[in-house]
Amino acid sequence: MSLDSPQLPGGLMSGVVAKAVEYMVDAGQRSVLLLDIFRQRGDQYREHVAQTAPHVLSYAAELILDGRTLEQPVNYALVRIVPPKDVEIDLKRRPFVVVDPRAGHGPGIGGFKADSEIGVAMKAGHPCYFIGFLPEPMPGQTIERIAHAEAIFIEKVIERHPEADGKPCVIGNCQAGWAIMILASLRPELFGPVIVAGAPLAYWAGIHGKYPMRYSGGLLGGSWLTALSSDLGAGKFDGAWLVQNFENQNPSNTLWTKQYNVYSKVDTEADRYLEFERWWGGHVNLNAEEIQFIVDELFIGNNLAAGRVKLSDGTAVDLRNIRSPIVVFCSKGDNITPPQQALHWILDLYADVDEIRAHGQTIVYTVHETVGHLGIFVSGGVAKKEHAEFSSNIDLIDVLPPGLYEATFEARGSDTLNDELAVGQWVMRCEARTLDDIRAMGGNSAEDERRFETAKRVSEINLAAYQKYLQPWVKSMVTPQMAEMMRNWHPLRLQYEAFSSGNPWMKMVETAAEKARDERKPVAKDNPFLAFQEQVSKQIVSSLDRWRDSQEALSEAMFLAIYGSPALQAAVGVDPEAAPSQRRDMDPKHREFLQARIAELTSRIGSGGVREAGIRALLYVGSARGMVDERSLEALRRLRQADEAARVTLAEFKTLVREQFFMLLLDREGALAAIPKLLPDNMDERRRAFAAIQDVLSASAEISGEVARRLKQVAGLFGLEAHDNTVPFDPKARAS
Repeated sequence: MSLDSPQLPGGLMSGVVAKAVEYMVDAGQRSVLLLDIFRQRGDQYREHVAQTAPHVLSYAAELILDGRTLEQPVNYALVRIVPPKDVEIDLKRRPFVVVDPRAGHGPGIGGFKADSEIGVAMKAGHPCYFIGFLPEPMPGQTIERIAHAEAIFIEKVIERHPEADGKPCVIGNCQAGWAIMILASLRPELFGPVIVAGAPLAYWAGIHGKYPMRYSGGLLGGSWLTALSSDLGAGKFDGAWLVQNFENQNPSNTLWTKQYNVYSKVDTEADRYLEFERWWGGHVNLNAEEIQFIVDELFIGNNLAAGRVKLSDGTAVDLRNIRSPIVVFCSKGDNITPPQQALHWILDLYADVDEIRAHGQTIVYTVHETVGHLGIFVSGGVAKKEHAEFSSNIDLIDVLPPGLYEATFEARGSDTLNDELAVGQWVMRCEARTLDDIRAMGGNSAEDERRFETAKRVSEINLAAYQKYLQPWVKSMVTPQMAEMMRNWHPLRLQYEAFSSGNPWMKMVETAAEKARDERKPVAKDNPFLAFQEQVSKQIVSSLDRWRDSQEALSEAMFLAIYGSPALQAAVGVDPEAAPSQRRDMDPKHREFLQARIAELTSRIGSGGVREAGIRALLYVGSARGMVDERSLEALRRLRQADEAARVTLAEFKTLVREQFFMLLLDREGALAAIPKLLPDNMDERRRAFAAIQDVLSASAEISGEVARRLKQVAGLFGLEAHDNTVPFDPKARAS
């Protein structure tokens, strides 16, 4: 260097060196502490898998029924969640039953913290139960046998709550969602509202450029690999493979972000990380028959939405048989079960909303904008908003007239109308929707449907070939000991074992971590080397995301090209010019029942009293808004409580609402014209009934426009005129 060359001032140079040393000390300590967290994770994993019934529930639980003792034994169990001392449960409120997915992980994620599905349901006063499972399936256990056991469990819950105001609300997360839907279609009398969160009910559905997981079955040649994996497991399928499939969907998080987040926040993030990893690493096994059913019937066959799933006795599973309200919770940020897979079964089953109503079904859906798959049922923010509102307003959902609705949530504030009628931090309303609203989310074209049908046929051919030529040989070669060894050597298990205290080298890490904690010197937030570290991390994430996107684009292009080939389609018996499969017709028995029910309701339009007249008038006026608000139901509930003579059970009220709704649907003019005949002669009673109607309507919004016009029409039917000063037509006036 020339003597005349510019040099850094001594003070600045020493400052840079000091910051570099500060960063290196911090980085070294964080590295040691991260390795020690991995050691704790490994030890936690070993303790967890050594338990007889490992779970991650944060609540005490009382065993009610052990599925292993049933006539057809399964590895499932029903437990009652013991509420914390500061939580008050109302035994007259409907119980909640949470069912976690058996999709590679162990049970308990629906209640592993206070802000969870179980936590918010108990906070709302509901008794809570949980259906969990053991790591190993029972011999001969099938999906059908599990459904039978879960029916027994729900019967037991109903038996334990004879005074409850409704049948149990059952929550099915992810794979448990479709399992609960199957059971609800077979035993509809057992269920109150059904909530399915992140459940793939129409697995083929999606849009181009997103959600490539639906292509994986076709690209692997179908379900023969599932059969091979089960045979290599000596009749058991290792759930770790399912977990690895999930991890492969987001390599930047799997390979970098999850670990880096702990490394960069090592002083505060360890507990949260270890809590989640206790569940994420608790892998469970499935019988070969179980996983083969799941893959063939749902993932590749898409048979549930199409109504082609049949039980061993030949009974067809028809989701149109479900009589309880169905709440579907999904998210645009979910790349495992996108909104199309969660909702398009509705398009597969119904031509329009009138068909939904004809089957007496109430379907409510809500679509989150950003949360990922796991966040749908583990995020504290989601639990405090969507799940808390579902729990608090489950009675509103239960009494909704049949149809299709979207649940929306508005922040509750000081300017919220009739704020005292809302529960929690949000105001929930159910807004009427049509099938076009679901179609607008995007979906498959006719060409896409033929591609997936072709993939299904190829899968059936490959599976049959494997079962005939290779399966006997594989089964004869694999022993239970070999299968256990292969499970233990799975890469996901090895990453836990390798860093546990079972590794003698980790003893040094533990000692070094203790020293690092004693001498901990976190780097200053404004250290430039820390900023550089963050920039490098972002570059790594960006690179991994670009690699994932390129692989997904390639996978989609390959699937579309291979299974879109007219030659391949013709070879497997798919007509390249055929239209997609047509929607199933209504069951003849249901059509007969429907015609008889229509005749019965039509004949009873003129029957009833002031209660029927009031509900009929309220439905007529309220339908002009196209939505139902939780404040309206709360106002109605308070009116019912205040009037002993008007009290009815929730089930009776639900029946009353549905009957009056259908009467208006069948013959609106005739139903309205009959209202005066249902009313008492006493004008004071009429005024009280009308004031109650107005009170409910004004609870959620001001009465104006078409609502005001219809209300005035109803006033005339009640024999009340606008000039009658006992009728408070001022929308701000409330009946006392």
